[in-house]
Amino acid sequence: MRGLFVIPLASTCKIAILLYILKLKRGYNMNKAELVEKLAKKTGFTKKDARKAVDGLVEVITKSLAGRKPVIITGFGKFETRRRKATTRINPQTGQKMRTPAKTVPAFKAGKNLKEAVAKKK
Repeated sequence: MRGLFVIPLASTCKIAILLYILKLKRGYNMNKAELVEKLAKKTGFTKKDARKAVDGLVEVITKSLAGRKPVIITGFGKFETRRRKATTRINPQTGQKMRTPAKTVPAFKAGKNLKEAVAKKK
């Protein structure tokens, strides 16, 4: 890997440093546990209550989309389903044509407030 320097550390320390550097290069993704923790701090909920809130929100959105009903959170965005057409693709290894079936997929469209907040951060 170009740009990395080698220092005599234990293997686990080297791995931790590499993972940290890769995380910085790729950007940061917040996982569910971190989201629950931030929600608990922001709202004053316990972590248990914050986890229930996150789980409940995910469940409501999932069931709504499974029923083909969009979920609109004004200013934040719209969760919806979109239909993908059936297509014919070519396997690059064999050159064989393959047919992919039509399917419904979940989608998210960011709202005005979210777009503006993201644009200001850069």
